[in-house]
Amino acid sequence: AIALLSVINVFYTLLGNYGLAIIALTLAIKFLFLPLSQVSLKSMKAMQEIQPEVKALRERIKDANQLNQEMFALYKRKGVNPMGGCLPMLIQIPVFLGLYNALLNATELRHAPFALWITDLSAPEALMIFGIPVPIMIILMGISMFLQQWLMPSNMDEQQRKIMLLMPVVFTGMFIIFPFPSGLVLYWLVNNLISIVQQVYLRTEKNVGPVTATSVASIGI
Repeated sequence: AIALLSVINVFYTLLGNYGLAIIALTLAIKFLFLPLSQVSLKSMKAMQEIQPEVKALRERIKDANQLNQEMFALYKRKGVNPMGGCLPMLIQIPVFLGLYNALLNATELRHAPFALWITDLSAPEALMIFGIPVPIMIILMGISMFLQQWLMPSNMDEQQRKIMLLMPVVFTGMFIIFPFPSGLVLYWLVNNLISIVQQVYLRTEKNVGPVTATSVASIGI
């Protein structure tokens, strides 16, 4: 928390807004952990490329144990790590906890405004619509989580994939029921948007690398 707060204060000195400072921190973290993101994106691209073979195995083999053995053999033969896409999520955990503590305890972030209806980054956000508080940024975060999950190549069958697509709905509901500071939601939303642009760009532009994709995403954000 102390380290993250120090970086946020540096960006605040340059940008004059703690919301923009949190966005800049998110971009900096994305570039800092780019080597791990490269492994993850490479793994996702490899998973995307072998999807026809995975589908053929599922159609041909009905025994679950034999199917698992054949799929592991396929991964080994193609040099694919199906768990490689989990690295960015593991990176987020300490940053998420550190930023959460900074927003709760740092006096400089108390009542720090960002823009529009977000007037306190250390408190939950809600836009009043006809007298009803609507957590717009949390809803956007949930949509971004759904898109990220939908775009991610996977070896799961259709039923498992549908269950995983429900996870963003569950997370969004948790964020609404147990509100987090808006600065934390902002970090998560920006992080998701960068990941989505990375995935889309790498899918459409075959000759670009993760560095270029991350740069494009950062400029867009």
